[in-house]
Amino acid sequence: MNPCLIPPVVLFDLDGTLVDTAPDLHAAMNRMLDDAGRAPVALEGFRRVVSRGGLAMLEHAFPDLPETERAALLAPYLDRYGRETTRLSRPFDGVEPLLAAIEASGARWGIVTNKPGWLSVRVVEGLGWSERCAVLVAGDTLPVKKPDPAPLLHACTQLEIDAGQCVYVGDDARDIQAARAAGMRAIAALWGYRSMHDDPAEWGSDVLVETPHGLLTAGVLVRA
Repeated sequence: MNPCLIPPVVLFDLDGTLVDTAPDLHAAMNRMLDDAGRAPVALEGFRRVVSRGGLAMLEHAFPDLPETERAALLAPYLDRYGRETTRLSRPFDGVEPLLAAIEASGARWGIVTNKPGWLSVRVVEGLGWSERCAVLVAGDTLPVKKPDPAPLLHACTQLEIDAGQCVYVGDDARDIQAARAAGMRAIAALWGYRSMHDDPAEWGSDVLVETPHGLLTAGVLVRA
């Protein structure tokens, strides 16, 4: 892709968009299930709920528990996961070349995620991205998170750039809703985590992309 076609700032969701974090989240959950004397859950079904957050993952693993009891497990689960956030997690195939192309063009890239800040930092540091990521806005950076557009707009403020000059790439309907409300071009990442009932065609994105490499196709990151 011609570097001049890459916009000044490309913002990404983290889990399910840049990084396949499901294996570490899954391993932590199965350790918790084992401690409770329960059978493990399969990775295939588990990864479909990762983008919905910790409570959704606990609901998948402990469907019989009352909501209040599952909520009480959230902090210990995240603590368990936080001990090994990048033991198994890796960038999706094509992500590293994509980030390199953005950087080579002189553009910047950043992350806006609903993941808690301390966990987001551990993932970014574990992958060696701390010096490359221009901005990191986490789920607890502000009082609100996606689908509210405020986190995306906060990233723009930090980077001193207008939202109209940015694009946002995410694998969940909330990502697309937040991007459109912020006035950004919204790109749906189809390689990420979603349930079998989700239909990305209904999210209202500007474009659907099958792979990270597909983002480097003319007309995807910017309008043709």
